Order: sequence, then structure tokens, then C-alpha cells
Amino acid sequence: MKNSQSQSYAAAGVDITAGYKAVELMKAHIAKTITSGVCSDVGGFGGLFELDVEGMEKPVLVSGTDGVGTKLKLAFLQDKHDTVGIDCVAMCVNDIICSGAKPLFFLDYIACGKNVPEKIASIVSGVCEGCVQSGAALIGGETAEMPGFYPVDEYDLAGFAVGVVDKKKILKPESMQEGDVIIALKSSGVHSNGFSLVRKVFGVGEKDISAPRKELGGKSVGETLLTPTKIYVKPILKLIDDVCVRAVSHITGGGFYENIPRSIPDGFGAKINKASLQILPIFDLIAKEGNIPERDMYNTFNMGVGMSVVVKKEDAQKALASLKESGEDAYIMGEIIKSEEKVVIC
Repeated sequence: MKNSQSQSYAAAGVDITAGYKAVELMKAHIAKTITSGVCSDVGGFGGLFELDVEGMEKPVLVSGTDGVGTKLKLAFLQDKHDTVGIDCVAMCVNDIICSGAKPLFFLDYIACGKNVPEKIASIVSGVCEGCVQSGAALIGGETAEMPGFYPVDEYDLAGFAVGVVDKKKILKPESMQEGDVIIALKSSGVHSNGFSLVRKVFGVGEKDISAPRKELGGKSVGETLLTPTKIYVKPILKLIDDVCVRAVSHITGGGFYENIPRSIPDGFGAKINKASLQILPIFDLIAKEGNIPERDMYNTFNMGVGMSVVVKKEDAQKALASLKESGEDAYIMGEIIKSEEKVVIC
């Protein structure tokens, strides 16, 4: 690549040599994500992965894609770029685990106004951390420098993950029965959705969000909001091995009312015990400062519940023990009832 340079392209705002430098800076981070299936180096036209299906009768690939969204505005404002990559990975792998699939690999896409190699490498370091947490390999990606399309100090970040599950082990919500228990897995914060509303509530970009807040345990609003999305892959995979898991829901955009119904069959609903919920202080602050009705809060945010899991009533305590062993703060938040209304919070 030493002879690859274009003064004309650089004059138009695109420095292709910066891209090469960014890749070099990424390599140490990417090396941490390598798994046994990886059979290509970074820099090729495609990422190669050898699928090991030993022990599986009918392997099924499961894929998921997402971005970080306007949470990136918080990263720009605070000039902190090493955690949003975790969000990007989390939003993808937390989705595919809802089918019971083990993540295999991840690819990212970064589009920016100006390629600053150190910043790009910082972003990718977060992606790699998310991959390590989920057991996925980062086998490729793309960085696009797009002057005039993005401001020079801004970027967008998206990606996708591919996982695998034996067909007979795909989670089957249709097996759900009345009386099944709903377990909540605590979130780390707002995660990576609802930030258009969050930014409006706190006046992000217009008001100071760096001051410590007693409501947030001395942390600032900015620091709290930038907390990366929790990745639940390894605890959920262990749980699936330990007990009969009926269904898993990733609580993202649309909150309880949109996401929990996605894993509940017709004729059943989720009865959520509001008093049991361990709502994080940031959500109380959002509701208070934004004067947001309770119904809207539960229809926008995770409210402190990053994932919900449905198990047989007799397996509830064993499931909680499994999750605790994995380091998860989990608790029973409700039960499955016969209902035409999918979510009942009372």
C-alpha cells in the first residue's frame, strides 16, 4: 500500500492513506476477537469463516443487523469513541440470541466526514470489546470517508452479526403455557434506543450534561447516557443449556409494549408486576425532566430490563441460579397469562 496515494482525491477531501493507517491501528484490537473459525486476514475483499457444525443435525444461520443511532451524538459531544462499538455489537447479538443462536462473526461499517485513524481505531476497539464479550469474531468491515455528506467530526456506525443454532434447539415460544414465569435481566442503562427523545429531554448539544447529578449517584447525565449496552449472549446460552427456555425478548426501541409481544403466541399475554421492577435512576430522571407519561416510558425504554426470559414455573429458581452464576442480576418480574392483551403492567 506504500505506493497507493492520490493527491487529487486528497484535494477532494478523501485521504486513502489514512484508511490504511486506521487498519494498522485496528489490528491489535481485532486479534483479540479471533476464533477457531476465522480463516482470513483483515484487508481482504471478504471475511472468511469456516462453519463447524459438528454435533448439529440441521444447522440454521441466524443474522441480525443494527446501528447505534443518535446515541452517537453523545459520543461526539464528549469526544469519547471507545464504547459505542460495544453498543453496535450488542444491538445485533442480543437480537440473534433470542432465537437461541450462538454468534459466530461480526462485520462493521463506519462512515465518516474525515478519517482520523486514531478515532477510527478507537471506535473499532469498542466493536472488538463487544465481540469478545459475545464470543464473535470481527472478520471484516468497511470505513468510508464521505466529505460533504458527514460533518468532519461526525460518523455513523452500523454492523451485522451471524450466528448458528441447531434447528431442533431454536427457541419455541409456541410451547408457552399459562403460569410460566417471566424473568428480568437488568440493563446497564438506556442502552442504544430512545435517544432522540433523551436528547430532547436533556437538551443535548444546548445544555450542560457534564455536571455531576445526585440522582445518578454523582455521575453526569452525559456519562450515564454513554454507558454501553449490556451483552447477554454468554449467560443466555448457559441458561438454555441449564433449563427449558420458552422465549427470550431483547427490550429495545418500543420498550415493553413492542418487544415482549414478539415472543408471545396468540392467546397469551405477559402480566408484569410493576412493583417488582428495579427501575434505574436515569429513567426516573428522564420521566421527571421530560414530563413523560408512564405509558410512554414503558413504550420507549427498557426501564432497567435489558432482556426478558420465559421459563417453566418449576424451573424459575434453577434459572435464577444459572443467571446469578453467570454474573447476571436477574429476578422474577411477572408471569404468562391467558389474554388477548399482550402486555399488562400492574
